[in-house]
Amino acid sequence: MNSATENHETFYPVKYSQTTITELMIPSYANFGGKIHGGILLSLMDKVAYACASRHAGTYCVTVSVDEVNFLAPVEVGDLVSLHASVNYVGKTSLVVGIRVESENVKTRQIRHTNTSYFTMVAKDEQTNKPKHVPGLILEDRNQVRRCIEAIKRKEITKRYADEFDNVKNRENLYEQMGLLDNERCKLNMITDKKI
Repeated sequence: MNSATENHETFYPVKYSQTTITELMIPSYANFGGKIHGGILLSLMDKVAYACASRHAGTYCVTVSVDEVNFLAPVEVGDLVSLHASVNYVGKTSLVVGIRVESENVKTRQIRHTNTSYFTMVAKDEQTNKPKHVPGLILEDRNQVRRCIEAIKRKEITKRYADEFDNVKNRENLYEQMGLLDNERCKLNMITDKKI
């Protein structure tokens, strides 16, 4: 186990907790269209995020948010799906785990990138169930630095979005916002009341 201390705080390199899970996609995982259910893939992503975060934190971790789950390509029955996870960023009690999902056709050997997602996990103290301080992160190459900076920027954007959305919900009158529906594929079938 590689660790460095600075002011008595423990730091671990990204590679210490990197985790890969590979699983065969079986017929019971398929939807009516014959492709693997998105929910199966989400469950596997949650599993690898937990393994990676818990390894870094040294304790139980829980998922608090999932950012950017885009299904870029379908996954077929019979494919081997590999989920590669690494800690991209740590806060005081939270960790951002980046996950890259790849699907491999074992007959053709073709590997396709099917998903990238970011899971925010919080470390929990097993006795008190309260958030627990996590070790710092040692960044050892340009990719790790880039991923950490991207996580910081994503966090800032998410905060700005949440603040802006809260402002719309709390301060704006719904009646004043109804103009946004004009060019959308919906119909209003209600009595408009300026008290809305």
